[in-house]
Amino acid sequence: MLARSALRSGFLPSLTSSVKTGFCLKAAAPTLSMKWSAVKYYSTKHFTKEHEWVKVDGDVGTVGITSYAANALGEVVFVELPEPETTVSVGDGIGAVESVKSASDVYSPVSGTVTSINESLGDSPDKVSSSPEEEGWICKIKLSSPDELKSLLNDESYAQFCKEEDASH
Repeated sequence: MLARSALRSGFLPSLTSSVKTGFCLKAAAPTLSMKWSAVKYYSTKHFTKEHEWVKVDGDVGTVGITSYAANALGEVVFVELPEPETTVSVGDGIGAVESVKSASDVYSPVSGTVTSINESLGDSPDKVSSSPEEEGWICKIKLSSPDELKSLLNDESYAQFCKEEDASH
């Protein structure tokens, strides 16, 4: 009754027709089909011991180098990007980052197909230095084996790994 009177008054004009005709309001509510375990692996950032990261959204992972790696490299002056539509496996070289101090290969943390590259790095490679885990991303990869994410490090494990690596130098 309340929904019908609200509709007549124009208070709820955007609800679906099933609600407008008096059916249960729940019929218009969206449903989630994703399991909780999938959210655990698909909504966080994962890291490798080679200092790459992947942030997954659905079945596509955005890949780049970590802040730790960017700090070690210093001012980045050139970024070699992979070719779109390239099929890669975990550990394959997908590019390189060159700085005024050194150069480093970039390895894929996941298997799949490169769907896009960060073309802005051609003109602004310094984004890898200034924003390595945001604007300085390297490429996006459509995952072919999402279970590989389980073998990568989470935030806490990666921070501990970096701490141990610093202590050993």
